[in-house]
Amino acid sequence: MELRPEHFMKQAIRQAENAFAEDEVPIGSIVVADNRIIGKGYNQVEKLNDPTAHAEMLAITAASSYLDSKFLQDCHLYVTVEPCVMCYGAIKNARIKNITIGCLEPKHGFSNFVNSYSLLNVQSGVLGDECSLLLKTFFENKR
Repeated sequence: MELRPEHFMKQAIRQAENAFAEDEVPIGSIVVADNRIIGKGYNQVEKLNDPTAHAEMLAITAASSYLDSKFLQDCHLYVTVEPCVMCYGAIKNARIKNITIGCLEPKHGFSNFVNSYSLLNVQSGVLGDECSLLLKTFFENKR
């Protein structure tokens, strides 16, 4: 039975909630293969003092380790917020073709810098309100 995108996005949101609880920007990501989660991550930039410790990067690393492969072409990435350009590069290098995004990131999202999604199958807006609310609440608490 094929699970719906909302099921997997809820799992990514759980990861984002972990980030929120640790006072990190609340972004979560999972990698799915054959209807199973094989990698997950949430922002840990502050915790690890590492500017590359984005949710997507950690999820991709976990999935690559699980599959013992740098290529994830048969996988699907779910992320609560549109990835930045760095993460877009990792997605492309891992050869991930399918990505589902909760909400767009108008300031730093890769669509602001990349002319085309041509090599990716992108679906956005899955549980977008819930993903946006988590980010909004986080930044309102910071002010």
